Amino acid sequence: MKKQSIGIGLMGLGVVAGEVARVLISKTEVLAEQVGCPLVLRKVKVLAEDLVSPQALEMDSQLFTTDADEFFTEPGIDIVVEAIGGERPAVEYLERAISGGKYVVTSNKEVIAKHGAKLLASAQQHKVGLRYEASVGGGIPLIAPFQYNLIANRIGGIYAIINGTTNYILTRMARERVDFSAALERAQELGYAEANPENDVEGIDAAYKLAILASLAFRSQVQPQDIYHEGISRLGSRDFQYAQELGFAIKLLAIAKQDDKSIEVRVHPVFIPEDSLLAKVDGVYNAVLVEGDLVGRVLFFGEGAGAQPSSSAVIADIVSAAQDIVLGVGNRTMWRLEPDKIIKPMSEIETRYYLRLNVADRPGVLAQISKVLGDHQISISSVIQKLADSIAQTAEIVIMTHPAKEAAMQKALQEVTQLTMVKEISNFVRVEA
Repeated sequence: MKKQSIGIGLMGLGVVAGEVARVLISKTEVLAEQVGCPLVLRKVKVLAEDLVSPQALEMDSQLFTTDADEFFTEPGIDIVVEAIGGERPAVEYLERAISGGKYVVTSNKEVIAKHGAKLLASAQQHKVGLRYEASVGGGIPLIAPFQYNLIANRIGGIYAIINGTTNYILTRMARERVDFSAALERAQELGYAEANPENDVEGIDAAYKLAILASLAFRSQVQPQDIYHEGISRLGSRDFQYAQELGFAIKLLAIAKQDDKSIEVRVHPVFIPEDSLLAKVDGVYNAVLVEGDLVGRVLFFGEGAGAQPSSSAVIADIVSAAQDIVLGVGNRTMWRLEPDKIIKPMSEIETRYYLRLNVADRPGVLAQISKVLGDHQISISSVIQKLADSIAQTAEIVIMTHPAKEAAMQKALQEVTQLTMVKEISNFVRVEA
């Protein structure tokens, strides 16, 4: 029997969820044409304070409930859309929806990063779909290409700018030579950064998203805790000055690579050549560069956050789920893990490095630093030395190295700090050339 309508249950009424609700109500005819029957918003699970929001006051009050049990027992809901954010109670809500035979759409990166494998297994068991396109990259199509379009490829690497807040801050620091605190304050004024920006500026948000992409690309279970992450708060305006002199840009990059035996996953600031594709991604934009053995290098680019881009991805997932329901299709996502893949420890990664040091302006300082680096098989590629303070008689030295192991570099840095003529290691940034 043909479905007369597809019922939607929405959890949340925040920035993204509110836009999803608006689109479902305002584009009823357009969406019905795509599905073959109307999509009907039947219930919205909200917090008590959401009931007095401007959007809630414009909607039918009968749609709303603050009670989860009432939401899940509402008759006629075929698809549950979770957009409340955070790990809990979101993961329990998703589990309840799936076990109840509901198709599920979510934009929740934290839940998918931490519990995606379990939820996908449950969705397969209960023969329903689980879609999460908006969990990474907002409106940029990323999840579906990894699940379908790139499936024939062996993905060798992912290099991603996937946090718009940090990219905006770094762009401002680069262009205006302001320090981190000033750039962050401006991002908060414009609404690009939260009042508590820790998840963004410390790389936690990017690590969640990288866990999702790496798990899909490498067919392995990569957890957020497997990913080394480091934020951007230590960067200063002088680092951007030297980066430009050396022909580099500075970006917070999420990096995932694989070889035959191991997976490398990390999030941290990097120097990248200023003529590279990712170096030109500025402001709140996101970009993901994927390297496949068949497709070569592919760049996905667009707005990574915001109500409209994210709602675009959520609505697309809702339509796709609704089409499956109309056609009687269950779970179409088959995710099989490749065995014997290990996560490479951060200490074993190999890259180039940028060092900025404040030292005594005396002969022999560079020789001492060079000896320490050399003792750990780290060779120097180039050096810049400038007078930092004529009164204090200190100088600033910038060193670029050839590729070296992280473990060796960390040991060398510890020894360099013990040199009497080294006042401070002002910064240390990895280089991806």
